Amino acid sequence: MKGRVSERAFVAACIVCVVLPLLVLGVLLADVIITGVGRVDWDFLTSFPSRRAARAGILPGVVGSLYLIGLTILATLPLGVGAAVYLEEYARKGKIAALIEVNIANLAGVPSILFGLLGLGVFVRVAGLGRSILAGAFTLALLVLPVVVMSTREALRTVPNSLREAALAVGATRWQMVRRIVLPAAVPGILTGAILSVSRAVGETAPLVVIGALTYVTFLPDSPSSPFTALPIQIFNWVSRPQAAFLVNAAGAIVVLMVALLLMNSVAIVLRYRYQKRG
Repeated sequence: MKGRVSERAFVAACIVCVVLPLLVLGVLLADVIITGVGRVDWDFLTSFPSRRAARAGILPGVVGSLYLIGLTILATLPLGVGAAVYLEEYARKGKIAALIEVNIANLAGVPSILFGLLGLGVFVRVAGLGRSILAGAFTLALLVLPVVVMSTREALRTVPNSLREAALAVGATRWQMVRRIVLPAAVPGILTGAILSVSRAVGETAPLVVIGALTYVTFLPDSPSSPFTALPIQIFNWVSRPQAAFLVNAAGAIVVLMVALLLMNSVAIVLRYRYQKRG
């Protein structure tokens, strides 16, 4: 009897803790999609922000987000993959390596606003980059770098040790073994982790607000040193407006952002499938 009661209590707890939040999230997403999908059209995608909600668009936010994504990838992938390869293939197991691993895992769980404060102090003020796209991209790179390192290490661990031993046995150097055997075999996991990490950075708002991304922009950035805005910043600006029409604009921008995230995740799945099939 006690076992049945505890089992029912466990099922009820699962429903409350898992199913109910998913239902609430589903209702919220459905409301956003229903409200905003009708606002998304070509003029909305290619227009500049305006004080009139009916004429406002998201072009500067989209272009700024594309700049941020590209520069974040360029700053993150070489460092993240290189650090993971060193820790997994070259570093000796010891206290220092263990300390580095613990710190990387801890950094992956740090709130994003703290990375914004770090970016404000290091990139905006000390490095003198100002409130530019470069400062934003480097801040987001710090945010996703621990996740890239951890996902790349997990991908490297999936490569059988027999392949490493076989390469070394035929006279390959350690670097040749890593470059020609280990990395190609781990590419699916590396790409998947990198794309999912960058897709997280696309939706971040707090770090960009802290470093001073603009909320009202009527121009497009022409270089990495230009001031900028991003799609999450534009959504934040519209949500803070009291007019209902701007809330509809925010819902439309959220729909565009969700579509972009779904496309990035789909690309990660397709690339993983193709590389696994080729391997």
